[in-house]
Amino acid sequence: MTLYDLSAKLNNGKNKSLADYKGKVLLIVNTASKCGFTPQYEGLQSLYAKYKGQGFEVLGFPCDQFGHQEPGADDEIKSFCQLNYGVSFPLFSKIEVNGDDAHPVFKFLKSEKGGLLGDAIKWNFTKFLVDKKGKVVERFAPMTPPSAIESQIEKLLGK
Repeated sequence: MTLYDLSAKLNNGKNKSLADYKGKVLLIVNTASKCGFTPQYEGLQSLYAKYKGQGFEVLGFPCDQFGHQEPGADDEIKSFCQLNYGVSFPLFSKIEVNGDDAHPVFKFLKSEKGGLLGDAIKWNFTKFLVDKKGKVVERFAPMTPPSAIESQIEKLLGK
């Protein structure tokens, strides 16, 4: 199985095959609107705006598993992200990233790049960098700002 065999529901309720992202560099992030790391939406949007035309995508997966920091419904989450951070990258429907109900995308990501203290996602804004072939090349902790990943994105884009 590869990342491209999976799909996920977009924030608007439509199913999206990850095969649609073949050939692109991806930064997949579990997000939350009421977290100390929420301002990272700004950095994620900045990377997306800068590199979108060069084959880069940010995929945001809202999650409410950490301190009830994503309590809103999908439409509220999208509105919050657009109004406060100008988010235009794809947002998916709220999911779980750990446990029996973890979304298959995050089960796959964690199986490819485990964490330092086990595979479980520890908090919001854990980031996975995926190359153009769908290989998970790096996992970043929540405290890693999006700007710190830029040089690796450029390398994967062939800059």
